[in-house]
Parts: sequence; C-alpha cells; structure tokens
Amino acid sequence: MLTDTQSPSDPRFVDLRRWLQDELRLSIQSLVPASADASFRRYFRVHLEDRTLIAMDAPPDREDSAPFVSVARALAAIGVPVPQILEVDLARGFLLLSDLGSTHLLATLKAGADPEVSYGPAAAALLTMQSAGGAATETLPAYDEALLVREMNLFPDWFLDRHLQSPPDDATRDLLDRVAQRLVVSAQEQPQVFVHRDYHSRNLMVTADGGVGVIDFQDAVCGPVTYDLVSLYKDCYVAWPKAQVTQWVELHRQRLAASGMVVGDARQFLRWFDWMGLQRHLKVLGIFARLWYRDGKAGYLADLPLVLRYVLDVTAEYPELAELDAFLRGQVLPRFAEAQVRAGVP
Repeated sequence: MLTDTQSPSDPRFVDLRRWLQDELRLSIQSLVPASADASFRRYFRVHLEDRTLIAMDAPPDREDSAPFVSVARALAAIGVPVPQILEVDLARGFLLLSDLGSTHLLATLKAGADPEVSYGPAAAALLTMQSAGGAATETLPAYDEALLVREMNLFPDWFLDRHLQSPPDDATRDLLDRVAQRLVVSAQEQPQVFVHRDYHSRNLMVTADGGVGVIDFQDAVCGPVTYDLVSLYKDCYVAWPKAQVTQWVELHRQRLAASGMVVGDARQFLRWFDWMGLQRHLKVLGIFARLWYRDGKAGYLADLPLVLRYVLDVTAEYPELAELDAFLRGQVLPRFAEAQVRAGVP
C-alpha cells in the first residue's frame, strides 16, 4: 500500500505519484522526500519491494530538465558515476533515476572521515570530467564574460543592497566592475573544460562501495579548469587548512598535466584557483542572500560567514586586490554581523 508524507493538496506530487503508478506500473511501497535544492526541483525516494529509485519533480515552467538528461548521458559515457536515467517525461518535468543512496560526502566528512581518503573518488571523477569530457562540452553553453559578470553582480544586488542594506554607490560599482574584469581575464586564460558548476560535498553521494556518485549537474558549462576544483576544496559547507588545500590543488594540477593538458606551473595554477574562488564566492554571497530574500530559504544564511572568509583570504593575499580588500574590511565587515542578526541567524 502506498504511503507518503506529502499533502494531497500538492497537485504536482499527486501527478508524479500517478505517473509512477499508473503509467510506469510501479508497485510503490512508499514515496517520500529524498532531498531538495536551491532550485525549484524536488526529489522523492520511491520505495519498491526490492529496491529504491529517485523521482525528480522539476516544473517545466520553472526548470528545463533536458540539460540534466543530456549531461547525465554524456557523463555516463565517459565513466563518471551519475544516476542512470530510467524514464523521462520532459513535458511534465518528471524523471525516474537510479538511487545513489542518501549519504552526502559532507555527512561523512563531518562525521570525522579522513578527507585524504574521502576526497579521492571525488578528485578522480573530476579529473575524468575535465580530461575526457571534451565531447560532453560540445553542446554546453560557454562560461563566457557575460555569464561570469552576471553572476558577480549578484553580490552588490543581493548581498550588499538587500542583506547588508547598504546599496552600492557609483564608486563601489566602479570598483566591483574593475575587479570583475580582472577575474574574467583570469578565468578566460585558463584551459576551458567541462564544468559541473556546483561540485561540492552536498552534490557528491557516498556509494556502498566507498566511491562517489555525482548529482545536480544540469547547469554544466564549458569553462575554467579551476572552477570545480574551487567548489570541491573551498566548499561553502566545510573548510580545510590552507596548506592542505594548496597540496590538493597542486596534486590535481600534476594529474591534469600528466593527462596532456597545459596548465602552467604551480604558482600560476594556484593564482587561477584563488581568483576563480573569488569570483565564485562573491557570486555565492549574492545567491545565498537571494535564496532568503526572494525564495524564503533561510538555511543558507548560516553559511555566509565561511564564504565571506574565503573572499577575504584571497583579497588579503594579492596586492592587485588591495582596494577590494579595504572596501570589504571597511564597509562590509562592520555591517555583516548586524545583518545576520537582523535576518534571524543564530
């Protein structure tokens, strides 16, 4: 007998359940939420007698599931462990996927797992995507200047203006525009490869054999080689000592070089990594604020201090970023704690 925890007044859930039962002829024991993310997608675990599957609900007026299907098949073709696409109804925004389990890499790391061991499969999968994913990038949009700058504009619009209640003046806009152009140049001079775009511990599932399964790749682009590396090792949800991160980054650079990619020397690659991280984390400050003020999702506000710390670590390291560093320490930090309290963050 089917059991679930969703309200019958949730029409999409009712339609999803009907699709699974009536059209796919699944004998469902239960259908319960598996996870949610920062988009409008929802995931449900489908319990059958002998196994579990994952049903994705992605409202077609809000989410286009075609990229998810396309990228999943491209990654599977090169051996990256991703969910198997079992059934697709793009018109209604329903997908049925294999189940990679319910344990995120983040949970194992926070439980005390050795990161040197735990990150191994994730680093290997990333290397495969970057070194063997050329065919997968052919139909992907480019991580071009327009997209990079549009992302960075989330910082003044949502973090400064909405969260700090400190609308940027013309001088601040000019400063941020100049920083954005520096970061764009750094991003575009890197090798351009398959970029997952959110390759962090909440999007890596620990599988029964100790490996990882990769999820949430529908926003993939062709872009800078260090982007996913930043997402992995400067994770917005868990932090590691700088020396350890530097070692991991250099090891990955060496593996890329061994695969035949021209990635520069250790110093150049680390600079790419740091500046790519600045671009990503300025964007994330804006995104996490927007998730609260626009979408009513408060959970990400508690992660803002770590993301801001990543930004300040980089601006303090490079003399070219001294003006931005001064602005952040003089104008942003004094307002940040008050903004967090105002938003109700413990």
